[in-house]
Amino acid sequence: PVLVACFFAEDLAYYWFHRMSHEINALWAAHIVHHQSEEYNLSVALRQSSFQIVWTFAFSLPIALLGFKTEHFIYVSALNTLYQFWIHTETINKMGWFEYIFNTPSHHRVHHGRNPKYIDKNHAGSLIIWDRLFGTFQPEEERPTYGITKPLNSWNPAWANIHYYVEMYQAGKKFNS
Repeated sequence: PVLVACFFAEDLAYYWFHRMSHEINALWAAHIVHHQSEEYNLSVALRQSSFQIVWTFAFSLPIALLGFKTEHFIYVSALNTLYQFWIHTETINKMGWFEYIFNTPSHHRVHHGRNPKYIDKNHAGSLIIWDRLFGTFQPEEERPTYGITKPLNSWNPAWANIHYYVEMYQAGKKFNS
């Protein structure tokens, strides 16, 4: 029961971290690397920012404050991360009843779509129930167009990790002029 409760707490914390990573510029700057690919396959799951770890602790801290053991948190967090690998595929279509509870490739394809109705939807880690509960769920209705709304147009991994920070700085300079 404790591991199950810890799993639900960690998955809920992940949902809010992921959602806020799409709504707050500083967090988006750290998360954008994962969304830059215009392809959608298992390698996208491994495409992670160098800076995202800086922000995740703040969303995980309440789990520690609730009294869950560190090893329980590490275990369920690793399970959540591993679960999210397989959903980065176009090979698997709709999955019936499973889609009402769990995040699936179909749900996560929507999340990676830059189609207007798909933007900022389906932030789930393992459980899609949070998106359904908090109003961010969108079913896959047509094939998504992948990538970010303003394509990176660079293969430079350093630029991929810092370009949005540069854009934020430049936008801030305009307000100070």
